[in-house]
Amino acid sequence: MGRNAIHRFGNTSVLSVCAIEAPRVITSAEIDERLSAVYQRVGLRAGMFERLAGISERRWWDRGTSFADGAAMAGAKAMAEAGIQPRDIGLMINTSVSRAHLEPSTAAGVHHALNLPTSCMNLDVTNACLGFVNGMQLAAAMLENGQIDYALVVNGEDAQEIHEATIARLHHGGGDAKQVFSQFASLTLGSGAAAMVLGRSDAHPEGHRFLGGATRASTEHNQLCVGDMDDMRTDSAGLMNAGLALTKSLWTESAADFGWDRGMDRYVMHQVSNVHTKAISKLLDLDPEKIPITFPTRGNLGPAAIPFTLAGISGELAEGERVLLMGIGSGLNASLSEILW
Repeated sequence: MGRNAIHRFGNTSVLSVCAIEAPRVITSAEIDERLSAVYQRVGLRAGMFERLAGISERRWWDRGTSFADGAAMAGAKAMAEAGIQPRDIGLMINTSVSRAHLEPSTAAGVHHALNLPTSCMNLDVTNACLGFVNGMQLAAAMLENGQIDYALVVNGEDAQEIHEATIARLHHGGGDAKQVFSQFASLTLGSGAAAMVLGRSDAHPEGHRFLGGATRASTEHNQLCVGDMDDMRTDSAGLMNAGLALTKSLWTESAADFGWDRGMDRYVMHQVSNVHTKAISKLLDLDPEKIPITFPTRGNLGPAAIPFTLAGISGELAEGERVLLMGIGSGLNASLSEILW
């Protein structure tokens, strides 16, 4: 594996990780009801989201609350939990897939909402569902070289717009069952937010060491999932199979080097579906009991999924436990990163 694909950090720690719930519960039964005429037209049965993906619910924000508001709320909570003042943040990275406009960056609005200092570099980093982990990696690199003292990585996602547009498209289109399946992944998405504060380990011995990991690309598959805020078309089977192959090659080349093959205490995966989680677990011979899941009631939260899931189990983790973050994003890109709790 190329040298650039390995990242090892010696002085970076996670000081806090938190999640913000989007409050409006949207059940799969509700979506099925709205699609009942479509199902009848193309010969499909209701219940696909629970039967195929294992997703019974996903969330929307309240009217008047945007995904950027969610990212800012998560950022404020993360700083408070870490005991870090806004004035101390030297880098803020927004990793949201959701977009209200092309410019300015979403990060600029979040920076302003959080009253971060003028000296705080702020920018968007997007890489599909891998964006948050990439943000952590970039923040750690800047911490390690002494450019900043603290970094804040945030994410907010809003699935309502694409849900509404997809349902309307399926009603007004003349497509068949194949078209419905190409839009299936869009309706498994969820809304939510997450954030993380990272700092230097020598200044924060109480923190959780971010040890680094490995990444790998398989960009010949860049057309398997293509989307914007209105329309996302996915070859779900092709995407999963290509993702499994990429993950397997990454694991084969890096697990022994990092000691992951000796077993981890938790595997915090990107949350897609029941099928995906079981396939990864079987492929790498992972203990399913060590894989926390949030997709059944939150759906696929995109880049927020890994920190959101990590935040949910953070209170259960004991000092010294090894946590492997397992991310993959359309494109395809994959990453395995370890936190020593």
